[in-house]
Parts: sequence; C-alpha cells; structure tokens
Amino acid sequence: MNKINLLLVDDQILFINSLKDVLLLKDKTISISAVLYNGEEALNFCRKRTPDIILMDVKMPKMDGVEATKLILQEKPEIKIIMLTTFSEDEYVKEAMKVGAKGYLLKDMLPEDLLYAVKNVHKGMISISPSIINNNLYNKALKSKPDWFRELNRKEIEILRLITYGYDNDEIAEKVYLAKQTVKNYVSQIYEIMDVKDRMHAMRICIDLKLFED
Repeated sequence: MNKINLLLVDDQILFINSLKDVLLLKDKTISISAVLYNGEEALNFCRKRTPDIILMDVKMPKMDGVEATKLILQEKPEIKIIMLTTFSEDEYVKEAMKVGAKGYLLKDMLPEDLLYAVKNVHKGMISISPSIINNNLYNKALKSKPDWFRELNRKEIEILRLITYGYDNDEIAEKVYLAKQTVKNYVSQIYEIMDVKDRMHAMRICIDLKLFED
C-alpha cells in the first residue's frame, strides 16, 4: 500500500514535532516529508516537492496559512491542504475554504480523529471538525427560524443540515464521528420534533424554508 505523504507546517515547534511523532507512531500508512515553521517555507518546499497532504497552521509569521494555501494551490492544485488550528471562528473557516483548503480541524482533536480526517481528505472528501460546524451553525441557525427548529440541539441541527444536503445515515455517521445507530436515533428524534414521518418530508421542509442556505 502506498503511504500518504504529509507535510507539517506550524510555528509552534514543540506542538508540530510532537504531532509528527504521534502520527508516525499511530499509523504506518503515514509518512512525513518535512516539518516546517511558516507559510513561506511551505511554499518554497512545494516548488520542489509535492506532498499528498499538508497540515497547515492558520496563524504563522512571514506568511500565514491561508495565504500560503492560496499560493501553493495556484502552482500545484493537486496538493490537498488541511488547516490545523486553534481558531474555530466562521471567518477563518470561510477564508480557508475559499482559497481551496480541503479541511479545517482543531488542534485539540484526538490523533485518531485527525488520522481519520486525513484519510478522508486523501480520498477526495472535505473534513471540518464537528465542533466548528456545531458552533457556527448553532449561532446562525436560531435567527428567524420556526419554533420547532429552536427545540433542536447543536448535534441535531448538524445532522438535519446533512439530511437536507442529501446524505444518508451511513455518510452522516462518517462526517460527525458517530456510530450508525446513534445517528439513526438522532434522525428519529429530529423527525419527532419536526412532526414528519420520513426523510423526503424533512428535506422538503428545510429546502422550502431555506434553513441552511448561506
């Protein structure tokens, strides 16, 4: 099996080198091409070599992660870049995804979850930490929404959004890091709160009300 080659970029030297050791220890399908400490170094590196995936910090000296992501992808769009950061604000997420990042993950996540996200991005998926989705969706969602919507908790809102976008329970389970049965239980609870009997009815209500449009 071909290994997934990662480039790690973060100005927190102790953090990023510790992450390197953990990733290599946890998964033998991962290789690390280099550990760098700012976006400028990452850009120069990628002009010579092509890692599969870059784990890129957002805030760094000389050149931040968003700018580095933009410039790297202009030259080598085949590289997949995941922002790895302590910032969960919607502004950072939007800017990162706008320039072509394929993921936005918080540094406090478990190594196993980070590896899972890396492998999903390598397969062509997009990965965003569930807590980021929860916070941003929940803060936006309560504005001018129907009464039943206000009864949903953050996780239920996240799952309803994925239902509206056409994901089935198995796909939702992968995206929110929950067991399939747990997702099924959440979906049943959502239907009860919405007073609907099936997926299509729930989707139609959300689409008609434009609940998850930007």
